[in-house]
Amino acid sequence: MPHLWVRAEQRPHEERVGLTPEGARRLIDAGFRVSIERSRSRAIPIGSYAEAGCEIVQENAWPDAPRDAFVFGLKELPDDGTPLHHRHIMFGHAYKGQPAGRRLLERFVAGGGTLYDLEYLLDESGRRIAAFGYWAGFAGAAVALKCWAAQQRGALCGAVRTWAGSRELTESIRRELDAAGAGRPRAIVIGARGRVGSGACDLLRALDVPTTAWDMAETAHGGPFPEVLAHELFINAILATPGCPVFVNADAPRADRRLSVIGDVACDPTSEFSPIKVYGHPTTWDRPALRVHDEPPLDVMAIDNLPSLLPVESSVDFAGQLLPSLLCLDAPQAGVWGRAKAIFDTHVAALEAARHDPATTGATP
Repeated sequence: MPHLWVRAEQRPHEERVGLTPEGARRLIDAGFRVSIERSRSRAIPIGSYAEAGCEIVQENAWPDAPRDAFVFGLKELPDDGTPLHHRHIMFGHAYKGQPAGRRLLERFVAGGGTLYDLEYLLDESGRRIAAFGYWAGFAGAAVALKCWAAQQRGALCGAVRTWAGSRELTESIRRELDAAGAGRPRAIVIGARGRVGSGACDLLRALDVPTTAWDMAETAHGGPFPEVLAHELFINAILATPGCPVFVNADAPRADRRLSVIGDVACDPTSEFSPIKVYGHPTTWDRPALRVHDEPPLDVMAIDNLPSLLPVESSVDFAGQLLPSLLCLDAPQAGVWGRAKAIFDTHVAALEAARHDPATTGATP
C-alpha cells in the first residue's frame, strides 16, 4: 500500500495542512503508511497525528524519505535548484509560464520525480476535486476591506495575522470599518459563482457591503469593463488562463475612477494572462497593500496564501474534499492521479522540446 509523507511547510505564515488526524486514521485503517513531519507552525498539533497512529518524523526530512513515498505539502518548496526524486503532491504553479514554475519542472526532470499539482487534480468533467478557493475569497475580501478602511484613515494597511475562525475575522473587519466612519464601499466581484467568488460574496454580505456579482455572462464580451472603475472595491476571483479578459488595464490608475482597492484573490501577476495589469508581484502578510497610485489612491491586495489566515477552518475543509482521492493513491496511474500525471508529462515534454528548438524563447506553455 502507498506511503504518504506529509511534509512541514517551509514558507513563512503557512499553518495549513492537507490532511487532518481523522483523515490520517482513515488512510491507516485502509492500509496506508502515513508519516507526518514535525512542524513549528502547523495549526493542528502533532500530538493529534500521533494519537491517530501516524509515524512522526523530523521536520523537513522529506528529501530522505523512501523513494516510493508520495511527499505531500501545500505551498512551494525552497527554490534551491536541487533535483526532485519523489512523487510530490502540492501546488506547483508550474504550468502558466511563470519563471519559478519552469525552474520547478526542470528540477523534476533532473531528479526523475513527478508533480501531482493540486490545482490540476480534476474529475472526469474537468472540475477540481479539492480547493481552498472559498476561504481564499472569504479572507481576501476581508483583507481588501481592511485596506479600504485604512485608506479612509489616510493610511496604508498594516500587517495581518491568522484568525481563530471566520466569525472572529468578520467581527474584526466590522470593527475596523465602523471605526473608519466612512460607511461601506461599493464592491464588484468578478467570478462570483465560483468557489472564490462565493466566499468573497459571503464575507461582503455579512458586513453589509453593497455588491455587484458578475460571472461569465457579464464578461463574455471581452471588455473593456468601465464598471470595475465605477466601484470602490474590486475583487478578482478569476484565475489567469489563456483568453482571460483584462479587467484592469495598465492605464487604469490615471483614469477617471472611483476604484481605490483591488483585491486580486486569484493573484497570478507574473502570468502573461493576468487580468490585472497594474502590479507585478504578490503582496505579503507584513505589507498586504501595494500602493500603485497616490492621488487618488489605488491599492492592490494580492496575498497568495490567503486561506492560511484561517488555517484550521480552511485545512479541515480542504482535507475533507481531498481525502477520497488520497484513498485512491494505491492506483496512481488511474483516475484523478492519472489525469494529473498526464498533465505533468505534457508540460515536461514541451519543456524538453523547447530545449532542442533554437527558435523557442523558453517559456513553458
